[in-house]
Amino acid sequence: MKIGFVGLGKMGYQIVVKLVGAGNEVVAFDVNTDAVARAAEAGAIPAESREDVVAKLGDQPIIWLMIPSDFVKSEIDQFAAILPAGAVVIDGGNTNYEGTMYHAGILAEKGIDLIDIGTSGGVMGLEHGFSLMVGGSYENYERIQPALDALALPGGIYGYMGPTGYGHYVKMIHNGVEYGIMQALAEGYHLLKQGPLQDVPLPAVAEVWQHGSIIESTLNKLVLEIMQENPELEGVDGYVADSGEGRWTLDAAQARDIQMPVLADALRVRVESQQGNVSYATQLLAAMRNKFGGHAINKN
Repeated sequence: MKIGFVGLGKMGYQIVVKLVGAGNEVVAFDVNTDAVARAAEAGAIPAESREDVVAKLGDQPIIWLMIPSDFVKSEIDQFAAILPAGAVVIDGGNTNYEGTMYHAGILAEKGIDLIDIGTSGGVMGLEHGFSLMVGGSYENYERIQPALDALALPGGIYGYMGPTGYGHYVKMIHNGVEYGIMQALAEGYHLLKQGPLQDVPLPAVAEVWQHGSIIESTLNKLVLEIMQENPELEGVDGYVADSGEGRWTLDAAQARDIQMPVLADALRVRVESQQGNVSYATQLLAAMRNKFGGHAINKN
């Protein structure tokens, strides 16, 4: 299929590479011209502007946005002004589901459909495949399946979650769960490191836990890699950012009086780390975020 792609950062570039590798025709644009050149080297068709993207896609264009949530509304407003009726915009980033439904209304006035895709897999998705949570009209969900097929290979998956907004809603809660699991792992390794029994071999623990144990997981696999590479977490200051999804999840729960104490505690630890309350556990949290998402490992 032919698809436009806007946003060529860590995740966006890898998605473009997978799409091109599966035989899809990708028209790529980013405000960073070096990123566009890199995508062109990977086989994408470079575009000089948003108008150039639209012109190169034909009568019913499909455009995937992979940009930070703070910029989504501006990008949608610009594309709404130049896209024809019948076009589809995909928001594959971590937009708040309420914002997604608002953006869908803006586009619907122009006869343009919005598909929201919660995208999980981090920087490992290029090799292992992405997990994709899709919201929008079922008709357009079927229309974009060639792209979803490519992105899920070899070990990922995709699924239809419901109308527009549902994809980002499910991904938001996914990230809230992720906060809690990461926190539990970080606390456990912190106790192993500084608890009553000294000199526990953390790489060996991570290796054993990652083969047949009940807590075997992608996140613990990342911990294993960290322990093998840098068990003392040298150079990691313990500042842990919270990019929004955990907070949005907690807000949604509190609005319905649903208790999520694990998430609330995990979010509190991150906020306190930003105020200087750091430990081996917050160092490990920061290292995990860097491993799966390429996030900055320190504040600066």
